[in-house]
Amino acid sequence: MGIVDVVSEFCSVPRTRRHLKKRKQFQTVEMKVRIDCEGCERKIKKALEDMKGVSSVEVTAKQNKVTVTGYVDAGKVMRRVAYKTGKRVEPWPYVPYDTVAHPYAPGAYDKKAPAGYVRNVVSDPSAAPLARASSTEVRYTAAFSDENPNACSVM
Repeated sequence: MGIVDVVSEFCSVPRTRRHLKKRKQFQTVEMKVRIDCEGCERKIKKALEDMKGVSSVEVTAKQNKVTVTGYVDAGKVMRRVAYKTGKRVEPWPYVPYDTVAHPYAPGAYDKKAPAGYVRNVVSDPSAAPLARASSTEVRYTAAFSDENPNACSVM
């Protein structure tokens, strides 16, 4: 072991937690926030635009939806909106009804959902058993499907 190795061992600075911090991934955070007026919309935009790592903020007032893209943490974004606006914030619980097998089953259908959307039963395991069609529903839908050669047809 040479003199240079001994000196460099004493001069090395131990790595702190700050240096080991993981970099945030670029992601899109969608959340549901009740938006009553243009003032609410401005307040949400103002709370998020000066946040570090945010690239863009899109507020869709008609659907009560806020979309944030950037190098951010979803939990921090939602907490910031809740703190700055005083509104209840939850992750966006809806998906387009085309992605759900039985969109009008009791677990998936939601009256409060925007047009063309149903509750996301794919990611919500508690609602998934409710979103299956009963045997009677399956029998009726299969009777009138295009795959059934004996299905009724009106000419």
